[in-house]
Amino acid sequence: MPQAAHRPPDSLSEADLDRLQALLDALPAPLEPLDVSMADGYLCGVLLQPEPVPLAQWLPPLLDTEGRPTPARVDDELLALLRRRHKELNVAIAGRQWFDPWIFELDETEDPSETVLPWVAGFAHALDAHPALMKLPEEPLLEPLAAIYLHLDPDDLEDADALVEEIESLEPPADLEEAVEGLVSAVLMLADVSRPLKPAARPGGRPGPHPAQRRRGPPPRR
Repeated sequence: MPQAAHRPPDSLSEADLDRLQALLDALPAPLEPLDVSMADGYLCGVLLQPEPVPLAQWLPPLLDTEGRPTPARVDDELLALLRRRHKELNVAIAGRQWFDPWIFELDETEDPSETVLPWVAGFAHALDAHPALMKLPEEPLLEPLAAIYLHLDPDDLEDADALVEEIESLEPPADLEEAVEGLVSAVLMLADVSRPLKPAARPGGRPGPHPAQRRRGPPPRR
């Protein structure tokens, strides 16, 4: 089940999510589409780019992880569901408002990182496909990116020494709720860097740093 305690009225329902997954699964071979959780992380990565990414650019990497050509005509219902989620996330990110990531609890694991991994993988896929965010100054990106990428295997973070060092300074989340809140906080922190608000438009409040982003204490002295 997705974490969905805060869904606004026009959010996709559970039936919509099931239908979206079915439509993604129905795409013809050899396409390898993202699943709905990965697609959600991907759309967040798309929406954090410093310039808007048009549908013609963000859709193909979602429909196939390898970037193969998309079908000449994509199902209208599939497009409508993806656009609805894109719009919903855009409103939340632009307004620095809470949103519920599509995170699915796994019966066989209690590891928060394993549970959120598909969402994080989709987010990372977006930053690979749309690299403009990563071309911004590194320092303000490190803390929120570390809060997201701490769920990945460190071996997957090649040539990212500063990011790995930042990850090592963070306490991992204690449970799934903390992991999810950490992802949302990190997305909104990244939006402050890549999509800064004008002073008059800044809302009254936004989620502060979550315990998932707590720093580790200094190592014990020998």
